Amino acid sequence: MTTTEWAGAATIVDGPGGYTGVDATPEWAEEVRRLARERNATLLAHNYQLPAIQDIADHVGDSLALSRIAAEAEEDTIVFCGVHFMAETAKILSPDKTVLIPDERAGCSLADSITADQLREWKADHPDAVVVSYVNTTAEVKGLTDICCTSSNAVDVVASIDPDREVLFLPDQFLGAHVKRETGRDNIHIWAGECHVHAGINGDELAAQSRSHPDADLFVHPECGCATSALYLAGEGFVPDDKVKILSTGGMIDAARETGAKQVLVATEVGMLHQLRKAAPGIDFQPVNDRAACPYMKMITPAALLRCLREGADEVHVARDVADRARLSVQRMIAIGNPGSGE
Repeated sequence: MTTTEWAGAATIVDGPGGYTGVDATPEWAEEVRRLARERNATLLAHNYQLPAIQDIADHVGDSLALSRIAAEAEEDTIVFCGVHFMAETAKILSPDKTVLIPDERAGCSLADSITADQLREWKADHPDAVVVSYVNTTAEVKGLTDICCTSSNAVDVVASIDPDREVLFLPDQFLGAHVKRETGRDNIHIWAGECHVHAGINGDELAAQSRSHPDADLFVHPECGCATSALYLAGEGFVPDDKVKILSTGGMIDAARETGAKQVLVATEVGMLHQLRKAAPGIDFQPVNDRAACPYMKMITPAALLRCLREGADEVHVARDVADRARLSVQRMIAIGNPGSGE
């Protein structure tokens, strides 16, 4: 265990679960902003981050939207408060900028569910297939991908592909099932990956919450294990069709501003509730599963952000040839005409 002194008082402690020892006080916020100015850095925070991290950030959103903001930012340094593949995507779209992540150990169970070697083997079994990868993948996987997609444009991306071509869709099996259901495509092969947090939000919980809150809208992320259950509940008449909305995180923000509901049940990582409540403070947003917190997202602590800005750590690197190939797969997605609102 190592320690670093801050301002002669606070102690940053490096342990196996991440950096601790610093609270999100006004003094911390002032120091973070001072250091960001000193480094000519912009602070980006994903929707699933701790509320204190979201509140100190210059921009909050989903990973693709933030990466595109990073590419257009005037600052030389991007501090990406999210998980590692997100910071990689920012580096792919901003190869000449310095990209930092407050704790490089913040991984992602979904991105880790397929490796570049596994994708190479899968492609070898289907040599004529078009590879469609969710943005929640590593840079190396993106580099082996034909077209990337987000949860909000995955259906459009797959629908744009010649119907006679096989499609390899990865890595999320629940998003893949949603795409297959919406496109009616029978020549799509779906990788059996999942986000352990979203997969844990199950249909039984959703049904129970729906029964307890019969007038509530349902906002369901397509990565969730309960997405199919939500559509089943609507199809069987247990929940009115117009109350079930399968949405990306960005789509949830838009829907929150537009819904006439007084209460909304939200099936995604609980960090999303902070932005939803800010977007529509008059609505009662409740999680379908209040235990759905990503431990990797929560590794970006006040202490980690402070250390990052003090030390210039941890810098994210993507090999130039990998970044060039990966960038093409993202650009092809945007060229379809609906870049989507991210994951």
